[in-house]
Amino acid sequence: MSVSLLAMSHSPLLGINDPQPEINDALNEAFEAAKKKVAEFDPELVIVFTPDHFNGFFYDLMPPFCVGYSAESMGDYKTTAGPLNVPEDLSAELAQFVIDRGIDVAISREMVLDHGGAQPLELLLGSLDAKPVIPVFVNGVARPFVQTERVRLLGAAIGEWAKGRDERILMISSGGLSHDPPLPQWATATAPQKDFMLHGHPDQADRDAREARVIAAGQTSTADTGIIDINPEWDQQFMADCAAAAKDPKVFDSYNADDMDRDAGHSSHEVRTWMAGFSALAAANGEFEVNYEFYRPIPEFVAGFGLMSAQ
Repeated sequence: MSVSLLAMSHSPLLGINDPQPEINDALNEAFEAAKKKVAEFDPELVIVFTPDHFNGFFYDLMPPFCVGYSAESMGDYKTTAGPLNVPEDLSAELAQFVIDRGIDVAISREMVLDHGGAQPLELLLGSLDAKPVIPVFVNGVARPFVQTERVRLLGAAIGEWAKGRDERILMISSGGLSHDPPLPQWATATAPQKDFMLHGHPDQADRDAREARVIAAGQTSTADTGIIDINPEWDQQFMADCAAAAKDPKVFDSYNADDMDRDAGHSSHEVRTWMAGFSALAAANGEFEVNYEFYRPIPEFVAGFGLMSAQ
């Protein structure tokens, strides 16, 4: 058994809104370092902890967690549309294992991933189906949110399952850090926005318009948009807590949704994928070591952008 973790931000604006040259160069170096580590580890199985942005999961039925038995990428922004190579038998075994340990997870035989799950798979592995992948959805956008303790326990159960496997298992946590993109909130949404959060995009024109709004947000000062600014201090403290989880994953239990909204933006809840991943790594390996770390606030992505590798 060997388990490794790559936790990273994603962005729909990657490859669309270019950061400043110095930051862009540093970001590309970080991606190359991450790809090298993944290639050297040569995983036989990948578990990707992914959020969603009202593209595959909607308010008609919003689970806190879901294991995919089959999955495909919708191909939003610059990601590829198409199926993932999901080993159904292993996904079913994982889901049952987690449920048997008291964590209620939904399952999906038609899971749809957006850029949140597809982008890191393509970036790190070269394609959606390069390796067998078990996708695990962790709700990071739609209230109500479960307590972060439950996210930690989900990760711990998955790590315990991974510990019993013979394969080299790479876990990818995709999401965060501080960011507040122009995504509607149910309490203040218009009727059309609520319909979107319930059912998704009615047509391609609506989807294109939404993507255009997100792209424009990365080209405009946050002071001019009313969205919450990137919070580098919060981001770096969270990444320090991820490293501290090597000794005690309960460090994540103190995070709560209201504080995160206020301090790091309404989409900072995507870091729940990181909480799950680092908790899983601790359960699988005991104490782990962070062997690579990158962070930059990137206004063009409307996000703090981080990457951590641990084994």
